[in-house]
Amino acid sequence: MAYHGPSYGLSRECHMKSQAKFSVERARECMIWVQEILGKKLGEDGDMKDQTQFANILKDGSVLCELINAIEPGSVKKINTMNAPFKQRENIEMYLKACVAYGLKEQDLFQVNDLYENKNLYMVVDNLYNLGGMTQKNGWTGPVLGVKVASENKRNFDDDVLKAGQSVIGLQYGSNKGASQAGMTPYGASRQIRPEGRYIFR
Repeated sequence: MAYHGPSYGLSRECHMKSQAKFSVERARECMIWVQEILGKKLGEDGDMKDQTQFANILKDGSVLCELINAIEPGSVKKINTMNAPFKQRENIEMYLKACVAYGLKEQDLFQVNDLYENKNLYMVVDNLYNLGGMTQKNGWTGPVLGVKVASENKRNFDDDVLKAGQSVIGLQYGSNKGASQAGMTPYGASRQIRPEGRYIFR
């Protein structure tokens, strides 16, 4: 990973905010889920202690590719094992493309640099949770993570119901029954706003 040196000003503030969004507990749940699916321990003792360890385990993208292949076989044709940075980045890109093919939306993904350069690791955690939810929707029978993604609930109304809905006046429009302007301030008159009995204006 390239060394960028310390950041200052707005860059540092943004970096601190993204660091604060990272939850070690959520990341640990993700790693337990990944280990259960792959059937092997990741890291030194299989326990995730901080975000640096989380990033180091996933940084080369091979674990992510193995994960998506275990969920949906054949999603990533060939996983790169070279230590070259461009090959590791390619692994992450292939994983993200496989996630889209599996059903995740663009907003459920992260950028390659979010993981590779430890920029926004909380987005990687969110992505794994979204993937876990999608597996449940797609009928995955293995270990689960997160909340099941809701299925589409289309409603089909016939023409009579649609026409009846057009004649209803919504509450935001008020009532058209007994409409009157009685008691309203005439156009051009000044409004008198004063709490009676508290202040006297002279």
